[in-house]
Amino acid sequence: MKTITTLILSALLVSGSMLTGQALAGEYYGKQKVVYHINYDNPKAQAGALRNIQNHINAVGAENLDLKVVLHGNGLSLLLEPDSLQRLKKFKHANADQNMTAKVSDLKGQGVQFAVCANTVRGRKVDVMTDLYDVDDEDIVPSGVAEVAKLQLEGYAYIKP
Repeated sequence: MKTITTLILSALLVSGSMLTGQALAGEYYGKQKVVYHINYDNPKAQAGALRNIQNHINAVGAENLDLKVVLHGNGLSLLLEPDSLQRLKKFKHANADQNMTAKVSDLKGQGVQFAVCANTVRGRKVDVMTDLYDVDDEDIVPSGVAEVAKLQLEGYAYIKP
């Protein structure tokens, strides 16, 4: 009986310290403004970038984080629907499968904003409504590179995973 009580108390202490650790992490890191820059089409690297973003949210707390993802060039493949690949010959990969879109939706639900480069959309003849997953007109920025620079000037930390 004493062993069971000790195990229960240990479990409660560990779970309590984890909750306290999460609360303290937000205080430790403070408020952050971050831009993640994705301009590559490697599906594994893009999945890794989304994991980094989720880990960042977990560490800092969504309420303490203003996080934007800027996509341009081959980076649009992150949101490119697989059915569109046949028509859009300038892309090698269309990574918006069910797994990737679920991750993107989850991140958006936590306040992450995805910005898509209008230059890439125009230059590669991408139809935003049919070729890209969950992209609206307000997600389009004039230039991906210029958007990254603008955000850095506004105090966003730059991360290229």
